[in-house]
Amino acid sequence: AEELKGTVLQLRETVLQQKETIMNQKETIRELTAKLGRCESQSVLELPGEGKGRKGFSKNTMGDLSRPAAAETLSQLGQTLQSLKTRLENLEQFSRMNSSSQTNNLKDILQNKIDDLEKQVLSRVNSLEEGKLSPRNESEERGKIESTLTSLHQRISDLEKGQKDNRPPDRFQLTFPLRTNYMYAKVKKSLPEMYAFSICMWIKSSASPGMGTPFSYAVPGQANELVLIEWGNNPMEILINDKVAKLPFAINDGKWHHICVTWTTRDGVWEAYQDGTQTGNGENLAPYHPIKPQGVLVLGQEQDTLGGGFDATQAFVGELAHFNVWDRKLSPGEVYALATCSSKALAGNVIAWAEANIDIYGGATKWTFEACRQLN
Repeated sequence: AEELKGTVLQLRETVLQQKETIMNQKETIRELTAKLGRCESQSVLELPGEGKGRKGFSKNTMGDLSRPAAAETLSQLGQTLQSLKTRLENLEQFSRMNSSSQTNNLKDILQNKIDDLEKQVLSRVNSLEEGKLSPRNESEERGKIESTLTSLHQRISDLEKGQKDNRPPDRFQLTFPLRTNYMYAKVKKSLPEMYAFSICMWIKSSASPGMGTPFSYAVPGQANELVLIEWGNNPMEILINDKVAKLPFAINDGKWHHICVTWTTRDGVWEAYQDGTQTGNGENLAPYHPIKPQGVLVLGQEQDTLGGGFDATQAFVGELAHFNVWDRKLSPGEVYALATCSSKALAGNVIAWAEANIDIYGGATKWTFEACRQLN
């Protein structure tokens, strides 16, 4: 409770200072960066030791891990602040590129949102000072914190809507800031029967232990028809009809990475690519088992039942973009074009990354995709 109280007091101080510095967003960003450093240093000192293994899993479940400790909540808060800082920088760039009138409008909206947030923070501090927080209602308090952070993400998303009309339909990314069982995105289209596939995406995460489940595809009678998961202290794995292959990815560093997995039903041959380079391959992964049609494709959660049964311990924490699916094996050249943001890069012929194809739920947010702009 004392740690949470200190964090809330820091946030209140930030909100009060922003009233004076709203005309200079660079100063605000430096402030957030300093607070992020303090938050991260706290979480590094207090993170519990590793060593949790997985339990056995049956056909329609991936098992379970314990709920995150308070120190992990602090770590997630630090990652969330970093995400918010990046988005505020994007908003600042957007302001500079627009007229003075539009810039003043944006600042007015920011001021109103900050005022609202200040009231929430002051209310939280008063509750803490009155000694209302006890171990018995820790779960309830955790829920309130998650709700507040989700609300803050949504407020910034509201500000970013002004940029939406000016960007291509595929120039967006999904953000899953917290490990919950209610934040996810759903692809509107199901997969057809496939005898081969290539699945590629941009991904960014520093969650520990394990970044969770970037995507899962469930069909009637088989929740683990096609799943990508990094769970507990295990390496990332691809599951096809409950058969597993370990993937040699090293991507849990908080930076954008492009990953691709290709597979053919003939002999179950698979290949894994990271940042345009093949890092591993194998065979005998669900050989001669076609991917079944008429299922549900979810981003950010692992399904234990068709379209549901989410477990917070397996949720994806991070950012995801350009999730594309093909019903064939891509060539190394085609994968490289995707990883280098080439103008020759292909969109998926089964699932193409476009805002109209994705529904989001539970506070996951959409905002402008930046990795390709950084490469170019």
